[in-house]
Amino acid sequence: MAQKVVLKVWTMTDERTKQKSIEAAADILGVDSIAADLKDQKLTVIGEMDAVAVVKKLKKVGKVDILSVGPAKEEKKEEKKPDEKKPEEKKEEKKEEKKEDKKQPEEKK
Repeated sequence: MAQKVVLKVWTMTDERTKQKSIEAAADILGVDSIAADLKDQKLTVIGEMDAVAVVKKLKKVGKVDILSVGPAKEEKKEEKKPDEKKPEEKKEEKKEEKKEDKKQPEEKK
């Protein structure tokens, strides 16, 4: 299963070190994609690889901290059922029910 590893590369302060970091991460077997954020000094690596191997490789570039390791894509916990109605439809039903409730006391008189 693919995983997402977010790292902070402390020495990634310019384009040159950013490129070195990306190239170092790209050498690892199983890496699918790499994203670098120079402003926050973050490197995001996604793929079926070992997070420790990524850190070892990036230590050649500079000091590295692991910020997070987790699944590449978060599965949606809440799935819509085909029977569920849109919120707008629910509001209309409630309005109709209220109208019917108001009519019933009048009929009892």
